[in-house]
Amino acid sequence: MSNEKKRMTTASGAPVGDNQNMITAGERGPALIQDVHFLEKMAHFDRERVPERVVHAKGAGAHGVFEVTNDEISKYTKADFLNEKGKQTPMFIRFSTVAGELGSADTVRDPRGFAIKFYTQEGNYDMVGNNTPIFFVRDAIKFPDFIHTQKRNPKTNLKDKNAVWDFWSQSPESLHQVTYLHGDRGIPATFRHMNGYGSHTYKWVNKDGEPVWIKYHFIADQGVKGLDPDLADKLAGENPDYHTEDLYNAIDKGDYPSWTLYVQIMPYEDSKDYKWDPFDVTKTWSHKDYPLIEVGKMTLNRNPENYFAEVEQAALSPANFVPGIEASPDKMLQGRLFSYSDTQRYRIGVNHQQLPINRPINDANTSNYQFDGQMRYDNGSRSVSYEPNRYETEPKEDPDSKINPFEVYGQADSVAYSQKDHYTQPGDLYRLMSTDEKDRLVQNIVDHMSQVDYDDIKLRQIEHFYKADPELGERIAAGLELKVPENVK
Repeated sequence: MSNEKKRMTTASGAPVGDNQNMITAGERGPALIQDVHFLEKMAHFDRERVPERVVHAKGAGAHGVFEVTNDEISKYTKADFLNEKGKQTPMFIRFSTVAGELGSADTVRDPRGFAIKFYTQEGNYDMVGNNTPIFFVRDAIKFPDFIHTQKRNPKTNLKDKNAVWDFWSQSPESLHQVTYLHGDRGIPATFRHMNGYGSHTYKWVNKDGEPVWIKYHFIADQGVKGLDPDLADKLAGENPDYHTEDLYNAIDKGDYPSWTLYVQIMPYEDSKDYKWDPFDVTKTWSHKDYPLIEVGKMTLNRNPENYFAEVEQAALSPANFVPGIEASPDKMLQGRLFSYSDTQRYRIGVNHQQLPINRPINDANTSNYQFDGQMRYDNGSRSVSYEPNRYETEPKEDPDSKINPFEVYGQADSVAYSQKDHYTQPGDLYRLMSTDEKDRLVQNIVDHMSQVDYDDIKLRQIEHFYKADPELGERIAAGLELKVPENVK
């Protein structure tokens, strides 16, 4: 190895003569504009941060591998990375909170993002989910309003509990997720001790063109553990990066966390008359009706070398599919197919897929007619920028990769989900809890709702809890020193 000193250079490669003193007109004179190293250094410093994510801003990431453990899965999907027992696929995961900013605490009561990029031979497949199997709203048009309630009040710049509960109390479909969030899993002990879910319904299609509906469940092999709220509050002040630090340290010392992937599989025709709308993300499918089927194991075994390049610039989107995996009519998913990719185009540029963390492993085979734009560094070594064209060597569409046809019907209109029962599943969730779990759930809800200033909001939310389970509604009302409205009983 050479002992030659490595020279510092400018971004253009020129050597830097002095990195300690800017060029001035004499010892006390003004700075000279000819100090191009200083100008470049400061201009780059001014632009070191890209806009933070609107949601999921605070996060941690790791690299790993996914290995198929079930030979039978290929009969349900033609996805290449799932077609053989023992097949391994490199992957990257980003864990995150939802509502907080980049500098917020890891240990707040909030859903956790669970977003995975699989680097398959047929392109990148992103599974962008949460640590909860359901969500607050089921139509994407409501998502911006919901997130606004989780962010800061535009007048005071403070978190606003009135807005949070006002929205939830007027959006009864949120009750299932609200109940889940205030239970023992609402604050995970660590990123390693929580499950991950695709939440949405997706379509798998096999090599014969036969479709099924599926839901993803990543079950933590470390077990699921929650964090005591008082300890979570203490850690938020003492070590706001507690979950990030725990994940990094575990991987660094070789204690590699893993998750076993299972899917629920619903025959295609069952979706037409199942007791719950299978495309409603505020509902779950019964495990008795559709039991979990093992698919494979995900293991995290490598920390990022550069947080900004690999975690902050990671661009995950549910629109990144591979042949054999397709979207469902889930209205929240349909909205996310546009929104996630669009926010990445705004945040890190239209060519964000060319960044190393986002680049497909079959990058040499990535061929399309998208040219130029911010940060583009090549033209694909082609002069042809249109299709169809007469050139046999230029990329052509692949009919075998067309989506599986599906039936659509009805009039074009702003149509709500027909199912209005928002109470049975959250009620069932409450009734499944032990006595201690119920006590903690009630206390967490009462502590949160007691910060609301207006009784009409509290009473409206109490009605929802009462409709889910009368005991739950009565206990929360008592904790808030209110009574369940008589017209609800």
